[in-house]
Amino acid sequence: MVDLGTATSLANLGLAVGTPAIKSVGPLAFGPGGVLFAADNVGASIFAIDVGDAGDGEPQDVNLENFDASLASYLGCSREDVTIRDIVAHPRSGNVYCSVMRGSGDAATPVIIRVSGDGSIGDVPLDDVAFSRYDITDAADADDPRLVTRMQLRTVTVTDMSYVDGLLLVAGTSNEEFTSTLRRIPFPFNGEAKSNSLEIFHVSHGVYETAAPIRAFVPYQDNTSILASYTCTPVVQFTLADFDTEKHVMGKTVAELGSHNHPIDLISYEHDGGEYLLVCNDRHPLFKVACKDIDVQGPLTEPDDSMDASPADPVTPGVGVPRELLPHPGVKRMANLNGNGVLMLQQDEEGRSHLRTYATATL
Repeated sequence: MVDLGTATSLANLGLAVGTPAIKSVGPLAFGPGGVLFAADNVGASIFAIDVGDAGDGEPQDVNLENFDASLASYLGCSREDVTIRDIVAHPRSGNVYCSVMRGSGDAATPVIIRVSGDGSIGDVPLDDVAFSRYDITDAADADDPRLVTRMQLRTVTVTDMSYVDGLLLVAGTSNEEFTSTLRRIPFPFNGEAKSNSLEIFHVSHGVYETAAPIRAFVPYQDNTSILASYTCTPVVQFTLADFDTEKHVMGKTVAELGSHNHPIDLISYEHDGGEYLLVCNDRHPLFKVACKDIDVQGPLTEPDDSMDASPADPVTPGVGVPRELLPHPGVKRMANLNGNGVLMLQQDEEGRSHLRTYATATL
């Protein structure tokens, strides 16, 4: 039962107790008061959920070998029936939250999993929970035939999210002609949302791109800019001041990580007074980039055929800002943990998944 003090706080955030009709779970992000945002691309909605995490105690590093097997055992299914869509760490407690689909196809069930520092696994109840809902009215219809990198447009309505200064920034696609979109949704969900179509220069393709969405992004420069990564694989800087009206926004391409490559996750962290970017991909190793190098990088506006290697012949790309390859294999997801560590979901050669925390000083 929610006590009176908590109820008042939740009401101020626009939350009310009920059962959210969540059809799928994908990208996650934390907001004020420890509220968890969960994107539902099947339902074209975003839910703000009180996960009941008081954030008491000192955050702990999370290390859990064979995490997928433990998760499957908890959910009562096979490892092959578990799909981990995203991971985030609670800003105060350090507990890890995972968006998980149990099963496959239309029968798949959405689950939000909590992993504590001691490795214990539980799920966030989605019955009689305080929540609010934002419906994405310009999402592509479920039967929209358009594809983005072989994926149906509706399935990439939301690709990543981050809460910044009262706004939930939401990357993904819309039903417009220029489908690549960044939405700015006030939270609580009682204000008017704004959206901008996006355009970037794709170095490996040699074209300007308005269809492919941001795959992952992170705020940086004290939340005045975002860094975004796209499929095939440019890294692009957007200045948030350019999103002051509902207009078409051009990003500045600052790096190219090679063709036939898909970015999976992107985070930033601070160490020794500097800010750094980590990018994990499905083809290349984990990359580290110093944000100070991004700040002085001019826009990339010319094609580079050397980036277009075949999938069977991977290259170590070097266009744009300098980057360092890190010896952390199989990284599938990342999250900042307690300001001093980075949590990585890593998959080994046998396909087993592990949660491991690395001190930022070692990266």
